[in-house]
Amino acid sequence: MFCKRLNEYMDMLGCSGKEFAEYSGMSEATVSRYKSGAREPKANSDDMKKLCRGIYAAASAKGIDTVSYENVLRELNALAAAEKFDFDSLRKKFCMLCNVFSVNLADMSQKLKYDSSYVSRIRNGKRKPSNPQKFVLDVAGYFCRCYGSDNDKKILAEILDIDQSRLKTRDDYISELTRWLGDSKTAKRQKNPAKKFLAALDSFDLNEYIKAIRFDELKVPSLPFQFPTTKSYFGVEEMKDGELDFLKATALSKSKNSVFMFSDMQMDDMAEDADFSKKYMFGLAAMLKKGLHLNVVHNLNRPFNELMLGLECWIPLYMTGQISPYYLKGEHNRIFCHFLNVSGAAALSGECISGFHAKGKYYLTKNREELAYYRERSSLILKKAHSLMDIYREDKAAELCAFMLADSHTDGARRNILSSLPIYTATDGFLTKFLSARNVADDERRKIFDDAAMRREQVLEILKNNSVSDEIPYLDEDGFNEHPLSLLPMFGDRSYKYTYEEYAEHLRLTEEFARENRHYSVLATRENAFVNIQISIHENEHVVISKNNAPAIHFVLRHPILRDAIEHLEFPVV
Repeated sequence: MFCKRLNEYMDMLGCSGKEFAEYSGMSEATVSRYKSGAREPKANSDDMKKLCRGIYAAASAKGIDTVSYENVLRELNALAAAEKFDFDSLRKKFCMLCNVFSVNLADMSQKLKYDSSYVSRIRNGKRKPSNPQKFVLDVAGYFCRCYGSDNDKKILAEILDIDQSRLKTRDDYISELTRWLGDSKTAKRQKNPAKKFLAALDSFDLNEYIKAIRFDELKVPSLPFQFPTTKSYFGVEEMKDGELDFLKATALSKSKNSVFMFSDMQMDDMAEDADFSKKYMFGLAAMLKKGLHLNVVHNLNRPFNELMLGLECWIPLYMTGQISPYYLKGEHNRIFCHFLNVSGAAALSGECISGFHAKGKYYLTKNREELAYYRERSSLILKKAHSLMDIYREDKAAELCAFMLADSHTDGARRNILSSLPIYTATDGFLTKFLSARNVADDERRKIFDDAAMRREQVLEILKNNSVSDEIPYLDEDGFNEHPLSLLPMFGDRSYKYTYEEYAEHLRLTEEFARENRHYSVLATRENAFVNIQISIHENEHVVISKNNAPAIHFVLRHPILRDAIEHLEFPVV
């Protein structure tokens, strides 16, 4: 095995992982993954050559003249080419299945007669299955037995990018899932809803959106909405009326209480009605215009592309800063589905049997005792809910800084996908000259200096024990003139465009920062993955998506499905 031979070389040379990382010019975390077998370099890849140069450099430094770069490269290339099974692809797909279906690894291990720590290490990339074909077959059999409902098959078909009819029989199910788990090529062919979501966020402009829907001209009437103390709604058409009645009652009441919204009921039959969707979005806009805060518990038990599309639709509302999104762990609607909206004016409760939405019922009430009951019920659901994402606008800048500084003291490799150069590599001298050339006001200048100092403190703390890798655009003058970059403070009303000379100077400072901090590395991207967003990944912990403008806003995602999807995005790197 490749990792076994690499470890033999390092033992022969008497090299620690830290020492070998210096010889090879790689991060200690990357070397550790290659040593453990969690990752394997491709034959003749840049990483393969770095490893071989590291072995040769260590041997030369220790006076061992029997090791030549050419021989090491030939041997390790041969080992890498021989190991054709794509373990990394299998691990990513296995993680996706476990996340999407909220699999209990202890239960899976017991049913498959595997040691639970062994399965956990495979999922975390710390171990490879000794017999990958058998592991794939066992996993497929487990999912067939435990996740074989029509809804499960619908979700799985979406993941596998096939028609649901191809999962009809047990043999079909196992065959298709086995093929997918063991085929590294399918991962490249799959559509990536996460990338589409990020692209939508990158291009979204809240100010343009407000103008387009005339939100700034929206008038919320002051006359209260009259409806009976209680009212019932049966079937899909009446339930649509119930949802609109709740929105009207809430938007037109005098209450300023926050609004609670939860549903794990089927929604696609309602969403097909364009007129209803338009009225529903108008009702949400009216509540936000009124200044109400919304606590929304999203249902994540749905196909991944629907989940990302749903989040994409909520982007405009998230950007207002008036929504706190949550989710409930596990699957909770296999038989009974529920609906609950509560505000200071009314409560709308609903129920149906899974798969029979058209037979469902809603109940709307403004009765004081019932309203108190439903309000307490909503607060209990929130206690069980987990934050889907934390959202920081400029009014929460201090909270975001506190979070980032606290996070810098936790372990784990960091990877940043940046649309410009990192502000923490700019020196005070560079910032002084840069801001003076633009006559930036004193209060704004202090903000930018404080921002740079805080980010620098955070990164230097991380680099004491962990690696940071920044993927940044390297542009020649023609490329820069075509797509000029800007200095990006954390918050503020504007960004500040570089001249090409300033960009080149800041790039030089970034490379100097990398030389001075051995755990910090810079990767040059061939092109900007995004223009208006930056992505910061703390492995297995969270992802921070920062939008630079219109308005500046930061999303911290912790949910494993969303985090894992973004964590494994790949962009062209030189």
